[in-house]
Amino acid sequence: MVAGLAAGLAAGLATGPGGALAQGMDRSPLPPRRPGLAPAGRAPDDTERLVAAAKLGGAVGFVVADAATGEVLAQRQPDLPQPPASVLKAITALYALDRLGPGFSYATQVLATGPLVGGIVQGDLVVRGAGDPTVQTDQLGDLVARLAAAGLRGVTGRLLYWEGALPGLPEIATDQPAHVGYNPALSGLNLNYNRVHFEWRRAGGDWAVAMDARGERFVPAVRGARVRVVGRDAPLFTYDASAAAEEWTVASAALGKGGARWLPVRRPGAYLAEVFRVLAAAQGITLPAGQPVAAPPAGTVLAALQSEPLPQVLRDMLKFSTNLTAECVGLRVSGAAGLAASGAAMTGWAAQRMGVAGRFVDHSGLGRDSRITPAAMARALVWARAGGSGGGGNGGGGGGALQGVLRSYPMRDDTGAEIASHPARVLAKSGTLNFASGLAGYILRANGRDLVFAVFSADVARREALSEAQREDPEGGAAWTRRARRLQGQLINRWSALA
Repeated sequence: MVAGLAAGLAAGLATGPGGALAQGMDRSPLPPRRPGLAPAGRAPDDTERLVAAAKLGGAVGFVVADAATGEVLAQRQPDLPQPPASVLKAITALYALDRLGPGFSYATQVLATGPLVGGIVQGDLVVRGAGDPTVQTDQLGDLVARLAAAGLRGVTGRLLYWEGALPGLPEIATDQPAHVGYNPALSGLNLNYNRVHFEWRRAGGDWAVAMDARGERFVPAVRGARVRVVGRDAPLFTYDASAAAEEWTVASAALGKGGARWLPVRRPGAYLAEVFRVLAAAQGITLPAGQPVAAPPAGTVLAALQSEPLPQVLRDMLKFSTNLTAECVGLRVSGAAGLAASGAAMTGWAAQRMGVAGRFVDHSGLGRDSRITPAAMARALVWARAGGSGGGGNGGGGGGALQGVLRSYPMRDDTGAEIASHPARVLAKSGTLNFASGLAGYILRANGRDLVFAVFSADVARREALSEAQREDPEGGAAWTRRARRLQGQLINRWSALA
C-alpha cells in the first residue's frame, strides 16, 4: 500500500482515462485506395502479427495516406471511433490558427484607475487577464520589476484582478483524482499552468512542508494554498474548496524522507494576485490583498505582459502537451461559457471547414467522451497540409501552419531503438490516456511523396473498470503504453517505405 501511495505522490503530468464509444460514421471520408495496391482494409504484410504481438486488447485502428491527395495506402479499422487523447490538441491547433490567425497573441495588463503621484496610484491598481495560459512566475516578476522601475510604490485604493476573459471552471475533467496537476482550473488569469509547488522533507519526527509558486529566478511563498500532513495510509490527498484558502491534506504514509510535486490550483485569479502582491513587495511596492472584480474598470495601462505569437504558444502546447493551454485557446476561439459547448463548437468547425466528423467534449483530449476515427484524423491532416480551403475565419488557411508547430518524432526500429540516420522525418502529435494511445502526423520522405497517418489503440473496457484512485498510475498502465508506442514506431517504419 505505502509503495503504491508513494508512486502516486511522485507521479508526473500523466493524462487520465476516457469513456464509452461514440457513434461511428457511415463511411471513410478519405478517397478509396488506388487500383494496383492491396485491397482497402489490408495493411503491410506483417501488420496483424505486430498488432497481435503488442497484446493491447481492445481495438487498434489506423490510416496512412498520401499527404497531397488523401489517397489511402493502408488502413485497419479506419472508421472506428477512438479516444484521441492528446492527439486532439492537433485539431485544437488547427482550430486556433484558422480562427485567430498566426499573428494573435495575449496581453495581460496592469492598469491604474487614477494618476500616479509621487509613486502612488491615486485609485485602484487592476490586473486584467486576457486568458493567457502561458504566464509564469518569472514573467510576472519581470512585469512587477518594470512597474517598480517606472516609479510605482503603492496605491491609495485597492488591488483588483479581473479574470473574466474566459469562463472560470474549477477543473477540466470531473472524473480525475483531485490532486493531479494536469487537471487544473481554467480562468482568464492563469499562472504556472495553474499549479502550485508542494515540497516536503523529514524534520525530526515530523515533516516540514512548503507551498510556493516557483520559477527559475523567483520563488514566492504562497498562503492561498495550504497542506497538512495527516497520519493515514489513504487516500493520498484530500482537497477542501470551502475554506478561505485551498486546503490540502496528504497521507503521511506516502511521504518518505522528502520530495516535491505540483498540485492543481482551483482559484487561479486569486493565486496570481497573491503572487503578484508578493513579488511587488520584494520590489518595494506595497499593495493590499487582491480582490476580484466582475468587470474591468477603465484605466491607464502602466505595463503589459505580451505572450509569444500564437504559433509558438501552440508549438509549446504540442511539445509539452499542456492541457491548460489547449483549453484556454479553444475557449478563446469559441467564446463559449463551458467546455462542453466549446468542444461542440470545435466539432462543428471541424465538420464545416475540414469535412471531418468527430465528437469533442473539450480541446485537450482529457475528457472521457471525445472520439475521432483514424480516417477522420487523416483527413484533417490532409486538409492542413493543403493550407485549408476556402479562406474563412480570421486566420484564413491557418491549417497550413500545422507542420510548423508539430514536434519531430524519431524513427525507431522494431526494438524501439532510435534510427538516427533514417531518410524519413516524422512530425506528429502523440496522446496517452490510461489504456489508450494515439499518434498522428506526417511522414516526410526523400522521394517527395509525403504521407499522413493516424493510429489509435484503446482498451476502453479496461480503462472504464478503473476506480478514481487508480487513474493516476494504474497497474499495468505503463507497460501497456510502452507496447502501444512500440507498435506505433514499428508501423511508421514500415509506412515510410511504402511506394
